[in-house]
Amino acid sequence: MADIEAVRRRIESDAYCETLGIELVDLEPGTASTRLEVSEELTNFHGTPHGGAIYSLADAAFAAASNSYGETAVALETNVSYLEAAEVGAVLTATAAETHGGGRTAEYEVVVTDDADDRIATFRGRVYKP
Repeated sequence: MADIEAVRRRIESDAYCETLGIELVDLEPGTASTRLEVSEELTNFHGTPHGGAIYSLADAAFAAASNSYGETAVALETNVSYLEAAEVGAVLTATAAETHGGGRTAEYEVVVTDDADDRIATFRGRVYKP
């Protein structure tokens, strides 16, 4: 297994996440959490967080968790269910956990919550480990 701090540094160097303001909060083998404060710049024309911002937050947790072992893992498929809207200023947290690991593929579930611990979205993804 790779040095978790080296893996953390690599994941934290993600330019896209930095652009959106997504930060890596926790990282352990098979799990990760990311956080994002909803700003006006991340809202859609309804004034709520754009689905792409919420997806990106969940995807960042998924990527971190699936690469946390220090081996490359790339997404095969993902899906997201949006459950509630969040307000501008809310801090969203995405928590990813491995739900199935088997050889060259693995499955992860990511739960996105707001600062009141209300579920905002559920994301599932599968990765391939080349």
